[in-house]
Amino acid sequence: MNHRRLRHRRRLIAVAVGSAGALAVALGVGLTSAMATGSSSATPAPTASSSATSAPWAPENDEKPLGQKKAAVQPKTLAAGRKAASALQLKIPAPSGKYSVGMVGLHLVDKTRTDPYVSGSTSRELMVSLWYPATSTSGHYQAPWMPSISGTHFLATRGLSPQLVTLPTTAGHVLAPVNTALGKLPVLLYSTGLHSDRAMGTALVQDLASRGYLVVTVDHTHDANEVQFPSNRLEVNKMPAGTHSSDTLKVRAADIKFVINQLKTLSTGGNPDAGHATLPTGLTKSVDMTKIGMFGWSLGGAAVDTAMQLDSRIAAGANLDGQFFGTAPSKDLNRPFMLFSSGSHNRNNDASWRTLWSHLKGYKVDIKLKGAAHLSFSDNEWMVAQEAQLLGLSKAQLQQQYGTIDPTRAIAVQRVYLAAFFDQELRKKHSTLLDGTSSKYPEISFVP
Repeated sequence: MNHRRLRHRRRLIAVAVGSAGALAVALGVGLTSAMATGSSSATPAPTASSSATSAPWAPENDEKPLGQKKAAVQPKTLAAGRKAASALQLKIPAPSGKYSVGMVGLHLVDKTRTDPYVSGSTSRELMVSLWYPATSTSGHYQAPWMPSISGTHFLATRGLSPQLVTLPTTAGHVLAPVNTALGKLPVLLYSTGLHSDRAMGTALVQDLASRGYLVVTVDHTHDANEVQFPSNRLEVNKMPAGTHSSDTLKVRAADIKFVINQLKTLSTGGNPDAGHATLPTGLTKSVDMTKIGMFGWSLGGAAVDTAMQLDSRIAAGANLDGQFFGTAPSKDLNRPFMLFSSGSHNRNNDASWRTLWSHLKGYKVDIKLKGAAHLSFSDNEWMVAQEAQLLGLSKAQLQQQYGTIDPTRAIAVQRVYLAAFFDQELRKKHSTLLDGTSSKYPEISFVP
């Protein structure tokens, strides 16, 4: 990168961090001193794996937009075409289920483990969000896609700022009462891509909640690029360079097992939040510990298999376009599993998928989404298409990175097939969609 371009990148990030105060005020949140000084910038993303490949579904591509900072709009273009007062408002696809959605964030501390990514004896701590079907949502504000401090950091790593882009509001109404008329809710856990954030699965997660699931999204601290904790503390990617993906998956699997243990505490009337934060009415009565599934995107998808090997309470799993690593795929698994891939990725060209497939002893299905790319299984699918002009991306570049499928259609199809799989395996409601190709969804094909 030449010196002029490097100086431009630094100016963009400085502007984004400097504008954090305005966004924080707008959302009623303070600004940390670390953010004010810019000391919270993420460390460079390490190589995902010593055996990383150039395949588009490899985990080093999970946060590919981070490499597009140089494509951000020039200041003179902004002045001529878009004023700060008219920031681009991003919009997330609304849920398709029949229930309103509630949401609550929890701060969880695992005192039995130390954080593997930082020195010392710091306990492993996580931020998670619980999404669920709600009753009355009146008086409960809708949660932002990402909290203000972490959201500003997220934008800055893309050469953007709150003056350029306003992150969307989700369908999740904070602390809305749980719809207890539905009885105990089947649980789904979500793990995201390498150095990605739990928010990256929101389009799928809030939809599953609107269909009657309790969905728990997990930020894997210091693997994720940014995690905002209570008191506006921001933790960023501190994963040591050269960390092998198989080791990362072990950490994630341990995180998931810990989260399930905290759900058990919740289901017995306890409050696992480190600060004993207020819980939604009815939540402790609504956790079904006998019906637990897990899904994830990319490295988070690979984590599903590792977590299922570690914790038998996970009854069904789905991997969204994630390459596997380590020894887990070589071990037999007798629980239902879905492989859901982009148009150019399946077990015919991914040896890790072939290995796992041969060791799946329960129900299994391998489907692919025509026209989709690796990033199509994250919120990047709808987000980057809206930001394309600001990011300096042409239509051809968008299609290369995000596929040729229409973003709205891509998300709709993913929602339907994920729900069909978990409805079948956790709720015992058979779906004919999983029996073979459907004229209603011609983009889906089954890998024989």
